[in-house]
Amino acid sequence: MGPTKRLEIHNLGLAVEALDADIVCLQEVRRFNHQEARQFSPTRLGPLSWPNVPQAEYLAPEGYEVAYRTNAVTRHGEHGNALLARWPIGDIGHHDVSDHRFEQRGLLHVPVHWRETEVHVVVVHLGLIHASRVRQAERLAKLVAEQIPPRAPVVVAGDFNDWNEKLDSILASVGLHRAGPGEQARVATYPSLIPVLALDRVYTRGLSCQSVMVPRGSTWARLSDHLPLVVELDLD
Repeated sequence: MGPTKRLEIHNLGLAVEALDADIVCLQEVRRFNHQEARQFSPTRLGPLSWPNVPQAEYLAPEGYEVAYRTNAVTRHGEHGNALLARWPIGDIGHHDVSDHRFEQRGLLHVPVHWRETEVHVVVVHLGLIHASRVRQAERLAKLVAEQIPPRAPVVVAGDFNDWNEKLDSILASVGLHRAGPGEQARVATYPSLIPVLALDRVYTRGLSCQSVMVPRGSTWARLSDHLPLVVELDLD
């Protein structure tokens, strides 16, 4: 469902395929939602049909592998983080970082095997309260320090909700730095219609950033309240 409450999942799938990314990190991906599904036909083809598979599987281009874990269980369904990868993936890890009972948050940790290299990808969606985000970022840093080999390349991507720019130093303590040179790393993605906040970010270790790009325009703004952040990386 886009900001205008239209069913945009079909257009979103086309957009993901068009980006042709090796790795796609997604937040608030629905496994199912019975209330919203009832508004649309489960069998009719076309833009009025509700997919009959979980959204992560539906959004994955042909040949991609899918990792999904639920963060939040609601009255009508479940949603969480997902990773779509062109390359083979390893064991999927999920870490509950919920900080209080009003927000359910998690970290999705997926090793992606690119040729002879294992790249560890962590998909995040941090909380709305500053103190919670700090504690969640600290737990993320602990995960990287204790559960990922020290020489392994790492990509951490997602919605950090860090509108006051306070988390960089916590992640830098374990060698993670925001992708992009200087101020280019702070690219606004929210709200999608008139972006002013750099809430969506990619942090890396052991990789160099070649470019950062945010697609803009009414078509992208219709798909989500966040614009996509596209980062090109090379192994160091």
